[in-house]
Amino acid sequence: MSKLSAVLLIDDDPATNHLNERLLRRLDLADHYLLASDGAAALRQLQQLAAAQPLPGRVLVLLDLLMPGMDGMGFAAAVRQLPAAVQGALVILVHTLNMNSHDLGRLDSLPIAGLVSKPLTEEKLATVLQLHFGH
Repeated sequence: MSKLSAVLLIDDDPATNHLNERLLRRLDLADHYLLASDGAAALRQLQQLAAAQPLPGRVLVLLDLLMPGMDGMGFAAAVRQLPAAVQGALVILVHTLNMNSHDLGRLDSLPIAGLVSKPLTEEKLATVLQLHFGH
């Protein structure tokens, strides 16, 4: 299986980011692992990654919705302002415990590829990779 260019974990819970990063590193899924505690920090991470190298492959983004500062919806909306090449490399999945119907309706207008429930497991990750990356 070919590696992803990067995985960006966006969650205000450090334990969630840490556990997800450990799982992803153990499976050796990406060349780069990026962590952010809110949407603004995540945008900076993406801009730095894109400036350091072109994004030739795909970037998996696991996005929590409820965060202080720029939340997940704000991040997803702001992605539209990134260069087209960066936008095209991203596969954004909402990573959450639950969603209300109002939030689900708002996702349709954003560049969100799908949902994956917390906690992230190897089995859920295998499904994500198959559906969105053909792995």
